[in-house]
Amino acid sequence: MSDAAPTVDTAAPPRTDSAPAFPSDRTCPYRLPAQYTRFRDEARPMQRVTLFDGRPAWVVTRHETARALLADPRLSSDRSHASFPALSPRFRMFRERQRPFIALDPPEHTAKRRMLITEFTVKRVKSMRADIERIVHGCLDEMLAAGPPADLVSQFALPVPSLVICQLLGVPYEDRERFQDASRRMVQSDTAAAAIGARDELDAYLDGLIAQLEANPGPGLLSALIADQMAHGQIDRAELVATALLLLVAGHETTASMTALSVITLLDHPEQHAALRADPGLISSAVEELLRYLAIADVGGGRFAKADIEIDGFLIKAGDGVLISNAIANRDGAVFAEPDAFDIHRSARHHISFGFGVHQCLGQNLARLELEIVLTALFERVPTLRLAVPVDQLTLRPGTTIQGVNELPVTW
Repeated sequence: MSDAAPTVDTAAPPRTDSAPAFPSDRTCPYRLPAQYTRFRDEARPMQRVTLFDGRPAWVVTRHETARALLADPRLSSDRSHASFPALSPRFRMFRERQRPFIALDPPEHTAKRRMLITEFTVKRVKSMRADIERIVHGCLDEMLAAGPPADLVSQFALPVPSLVICQLLGVPYEDRERFQDASRRMVQSDTAAAAIGARDELDAYLDGLIAQLEANPGPGLLSALIADQMAHGQIDRAELVATALLLLVAGHETTASMTALSVITLLDHPEQHAALRADPGLISSAVEELLRYLAIADVGGGRFAKADIEIDGFLIKAGDGVLISNAIANRDGAVFAEPDAFDIHRSARHHISFGFGVHQCLGQNLARLELEIVLTALFERVPTLRLAVPVDQLTLRPGTTIQGVNELPVTW
C-alpha cells in the first residue's frame, strides 16, 4: 500500500443490484472461477458483491490488502452478529448456537486459543510424525489390499486425518462414521434446518463423550481440557463442546479435502509430479504451493466492520460485511509471479490459505505435516496411481463450503 493519502471512494458501487453474486462455484478443482479471475485482473483491492440474501458485501482480492485487513482489530469475526456476512442459509446456524473460539474477538478469542496452543506448536506436531506415518501406511495397506479401483476419499484421504484428530482429541475412532456423516452434512447442507440438525447431532455426541471422559479420563486433549480448564471454571461445558466440535470437524474435513485436490492437481500436472518424484526433498515446497494454488477454505475469512476503515482508496463503513477471498488473493501477480501456474519450485510461504493475524489457523503445523507424509507415502507406494475418470467429470463441492470432492475414483 502506498504511503500517500489515497482518495477515498465512499460509494463504489452504491447499487447492490449491479454487484455480482458471490461466491461462485468452481468448474475445475484448481482453477479460479471466471468471475474471480475477472476480479483479480481488474486489479482493484476490493469488489462490491451481492450475497445470497441480497445483502451487499466487500470481497477483498489483493494479497497485501487482505493481510492488512485480517490483522485489523476493527474487523470482527463474531458470527452471531447480524452484520456478519452469511454466504448461505447454513451460516445462520452460528447465530443460534454456542460459538467456537474462532468466532470470537479478542480478548475472549485470545484466552480460549491460549488453552489449545501447546498442542499445536511445531515441536508438539513434530513429535507426532511417527504416529502419523503409522496411520498413513496402515490406511494405504488397506486400500492396496482391496485392490484397484478405489475411492481415494473414503479409503485414504478421509480416514487418515480422522484417525489423527481422533488420537489427538481422545475421540473413539469407531465413532468415525457417525461424526464424519454429521460433519459433512453440517458444512455442505443447502438449508439452515439440515445444517442445524447435523450440528445438534454433533453437539449431542460430543456432550456425551465429554460426560464419559469426566467419569473416566483417557489420553488426549479433551480429557486434559476437562481436568485443566473445565474443572477450574476456565471454560464451561457448552464452550468445550463447541471447541471439540471445531477441532474435530476442521481436523479431518480440511485435510481430507486438501489431500484429494492435491492428488488431482499433481496428476493433472505431470511435469510437476515428475519433478517431485525425482526430488522428494521438494515436498515442503510442493505442499506450500498446493496450499496457495488450491485455497480450499476460500470463504473462511468472513468479517464485519465495527468502525469505518479507510484502506487503499476505499471506505469500508461500520456494519459492512467483508469477505477475504483466499483463492483470489493467492493469485495476486504482484506477490506470486505467473500466479495461475502451478509450480512446486516457487516460494509460496506468503499465501493466506491459513489466514493471517490473530485468527491464523491453529492447526496449520499439523496440516502441513500430514500433507507432507500423505503425499510422500502415496506416490512412493503407488507410483502408477492415476485418476479413473477425467478431471472434468468429477463432482465438485459448491463455492459456499470447503472446496473439494466427496469421491475420487483412482486406479493403478
